[in-house]
Amino acid sequence: MFHTFDNSSPPTRQSWMALLARAPQHLLDHALASHTDTQPQWLRRPETGLMMVQGRVGGTGERFNLGEVTVTRCALRLSHANSEAPVGVSYVLGRNHRQAQLAAVADALLQDPTQHPALEVNLLAPLRAHLQQEQAERHARAQTTKVDFLTVAREAGADDEGDES
Repeated sequence: MFHTFDNSSPPTRQSWMALLARAPQHLLDHALASHTDTQPQWLRRPETGLMMVQGRVGGTGERFNLGEVTVTRCALRLSHANSEAPVGVSYVLGRNHRQAQLAAVADALLQDPTQHPALEVNLLAPLRAHLQQEQAERHARAQTTKVDFLTVAREAGADDEGDES
């Protein structure tokens, strides 16, 4: 399955927002430690609600409502920035208000061309590595449950042939 963090092209806002939405709070805390002392100008304080998740039959077919998930969102401007400063926005799964705030701070900072290179190295690159490692671990766990039905059928057929003699 393709994920935005698999892409090696230069980061766009869409790609870093996808990374920040899945970023664990401890990585955000560590990378943004020097930026958390500023009080944000809240445009929308962190609030938790529900979102409907849709799926597709076979991944490409008709859409259907899969269920609801808990999401926390917020929007802010950093207090040291002027009113023309970019707006940081975040949507994260779950009820963690601090994680949503940190993701929004990161979004606002990443829109600043002077901050972007440092955050690419200190935040986005470690996030990509962390998410790729999690994906590899999930894949490895799933592979342990894989059943090769052709092999099972061949083995069952071999046992039947041995009984006939």
